[in-house]
Amino acid sequence: MPERTTAQIRRELESERERLTEAVGSLRQELDLGKALKAKLPVVAAGAAGAGFFLAGGIGATMRLLTRRGREGKTRATVGGFSVIDNR
Repeated sequence: MPERTTAQIRRELESERERLTEAVGSLRQELDLGKALKAKLPVVAAGAAGAGFFLAGGIGATMRLLTRRGREGKTRATVGGFSVIDNR
């Protein structure tokens, strides 16, 4: 088996470094989430709003919030943080 010289080993190492540098650069370009999200920002925002609406209870929670006042009684008297309510 022929022995390699120091110069050959250095050239091989330099070649490996260049290939690794190129590979890391291409991976960084492929994994750049900022650019990917920026291009699809309206879709991501709509999805986030929909997920938030769903997790908050969706239509049922919205309807309960909107119709709650009709089921509450009339306040007869208020003292500090307390109130007397007539539910007739």
